[in-house]
Amino acid sequence: MKKISILGSTGSIGTQTLDIVNQYPEQFQVVGLATRSNVDLLATQVQQFRPEIVAIRDENKLGTLKDAIATLDYSPIILAGEEGVIEVARHGDAESVVTGIVGCAGLLPTIAAIEAGKDIALANKETLIAGGPVVLPLVEKHGVKLLPADSEHSAIFQCLQGVPEDGLRRIILTASGGAFRDWRVEKLKYVTVQDALKHPNWSMGQKITVDSATLMNKGLEVIEAHFLFGMDYKNIDIVIHPQSIIHSLIELQDTSVLAQLGWPDMRLPLLYALSWPERIYTDWETLDLVKAGSLTFREPDHDKYPCMQLAYSAGEAGGAMSAVLNAANEQAVALFLEEKIAFLDIPKVIEKTCDDFRDHNPYSPSLEDILEADNWARKTVLVEAEGLGKESKVISVK
Repeated sequence: MKKISILGSTGSIGTQTLDIVNQYPEQFQVVGLATRSNVDLLATQVQQFRPEIVAIRDENKLGTLKDAIATLDYSPIILAGEEGVIEVARHGDAESVVTGIVGCAGLLPTIAAIEAGKDIALANKETLIAGGPVVLPLVEKHGVKLLPADSEHSAIFQCLQGVPEDGLRRIILTASGGAFRDWRVEKLKYVTVQDALKHPNWSMGQKITVDSATLMNKGLEVIEAHFLFGMDYKNIDIVIHPQSIIHSLIELQDTSVLAQLGWPDMRLPLLYALSWPERIYTDWETLDLVKAGSLTFREPDHDKYPCMQLAYSAGEAGGAMSAVLNAANEQAVALFLEEKIAFLDIPKVIEKTCDDFRDHNPYSPSLEDILEADNWARKTVLVEAEGLGKESKVISVK
C-alpha cells in the first residue's frame, strides 16, 4: 500500500485522486490533505479518508474547519496558512505527494516535499515553469521521482518507457483548441467570461479553462516538457487535435512516432503517476476506436493564440523569464475572470510585462530571484491593465 498526501484536495485533481483511492483502498492510503478554502468538502474528505494531517490555506477558515470535524472519533493535526500546506507536503511517511494546487502557490510546498524525500505526482505545471532551474537540481540532490500527472506529459512519459536515452527526436503536444477553436479571430473581441469557461472536452477549474481558451496552457506545457524531458524548444511542437483522444506523441530518431490514446479522463495519468512502474487493472471504459470515430489534426493559428509564442519566447529566454510569464498570466487571467480586462487584453499585458523584465532577467536564478520575479510580474500586470483604460472593457454582443 502506497501512502500519499494530496495538495489541492478539493479541486479537480484532488477529487479525482481521491476517487482513485476510494476505488483502490488496498493500493493507496491518504496521509495528508490540503486545500485553499473549501471547508465543507475538505471536512467530508477528512471524515471519509481519515488523514493524519490536514491544512487549509485560508487562515480565516481554520475555526470553521475545526468545528466541522469536531465530532470525528479521531484527531488529525489541523493547520492553516501556507506553512500549514507546506507541513502537509513534507509530513510523515507519505511516499508520494500529489501537487494539485493551481498556480505558483504550489511551488514552495512542492519544494518542501522534495526536500523531505517525497516522490512528486506533478499536476501543478507551474512548479517547473516558474521554478524549473531550482526544482530540478533539488530532485537530483534528494533522489526523488518527479512523475507527470497531467494528461499530455503523462502521455509523453508513457511513450518513453523503453526508449533509449538518446532515442527521442521530437515531442508533439496535442491541444483541444479550447472554447474558441471554431471561432473566427474577429469574434474574439466579443468574448465573455462565460464563453471562455465552456471547454468542449474537459471539466477543469476556471483558471486552466481560460488558459485552454488562450492556448497559454499549451505554451506552458511546452516549457514544462523542456524541463521534464530535456528537449530543446525547437523540437517541441503543438498540434490542434479537437477530439482529445491522442494525448500527445513522441517522434524517435528513426522517425517512428508513438502516441498514447484514451478517453479524456484525468484519472488515468493520475493513476499512472501514483502506481508507476506498475499498471493497475481498472474497470474504466476502454477506448473504442470505432466509437471515437475520426481523429483530426490542424496547425494552431498564431493570430488567434498569441500566448503560444509568448511562452516559447519566455522559455528560450531562460533565467526567471518563464516565472514572469507564468505570474503575469495568472494575474491577467484573474483580472479577466473579474471582468476587469477583456479576453484579448490577456496576451497584451503578458507581453508587455515580459518585455519590461528582459533587462533584469537573472541568468541563473535562485529561489529568491524566482519569487521576487513572480511578485514583480503580478504588480506590473496590475499597472499595465490599469493603463488599458476603456479598451479593457468587454464588448457585449447584442
